[in-house]
Amino acid sequence: PGGGGCSPAGGGSVPVLFCFSVFARPSSVPHGAGYELLIQKFLSLYGDQIDMHRKFVVQLFAEEWSQYIDLPKGFLVSERCKVRLVPLQIQMTTLGNLTPSSTVFFCCDMQERFRPAIKYFGDIISVGQRLLQGARLLGIPVIVTEQYPKGLGSTVQEIDLTGAKLVLPKTKFSMVLPEVEAALAEIPGVRSVVLFGVETHVCIQQTALELIGRGLEVHIVADATSSRSMMDRMFALERLARTGIIVTTSEAILLQLVADKEHPKFKEIQNLIKASAPESGLLSKV
Repeated sequence: PGGGGCSPAGGGSVPVLFCFSVFARPSSVPHGAGYELLIQKFLSLYGDQIDMHRKFVVQLFAEEWSQYIDLPKGFLVSERCKVRLVPLQIQMTTLGNLTPSSTVFFCCDMQERFRPAIKYFGDIISVGQRLLQGARLLGIPVIVTEQYPKGLGSTVQEIDLTGAKLVLPKTKFSMVLPEVEAALAEIPGVRSVVLFGVETHVCIQQTALELIGRGLEVHIVADATSSRSMMDRMFALERLARTGIIVTTSEAILLQLVADKEHPKFKEIQNLIKASAPESGLLSKV
């Protein structure tokens, strides 16, 4: 059936008005085209504007109701009609569950040349080292990048990279490089990334946005993440939290990963947490 809002058309193709957002473009599809062909046509017309990580519904304009209705089940285009693609507005709550088997840690650009410039750098080094110790205890893969190490130096000596899956130099601000994507592909069942390092508003922010764009859940460790400017850091964390990224703390991450006092590594993780960095005021500026 052609549905309401359509008028007869002959020949092998049927004119259809494709609407998306504020746009409306006339085109045509083969007679008898169904849902899949309509989606393909929307992508060909509006692919550069459609966020493929969202869910959509296709609707048909029904003249009998003078409004759009959800595309009827089994709909096939047989007459001239008007359809639109509507992004679903329902926000799915991100639960933020973490398990060692589905988690990877990203340590971003904790390098020597940043030491005098980054606020609370000593504290985030201390917390970062504790996170990496926790990762080794729990068997969690660690990916490390260094921004232009030729000019900015290697990762600071206090941070032990023993057992890291990948230590990679980069010039791109985001950590999402082909080598990193290849490393992620080698880790079965990865769902969550725990991200920390510098700078919050540049490399951390760009990495986090690229990761959620690839369907991964991102946890940013606020007490292991900083910038030169506390204003830049604060607004970056606020922006990222609004996108569904989880802004959390190292203690919350480590205890969520063990989940139970009876976990065989609980005592060792507890000892890491007890060796907390001095209160620096960093978390008061989230």
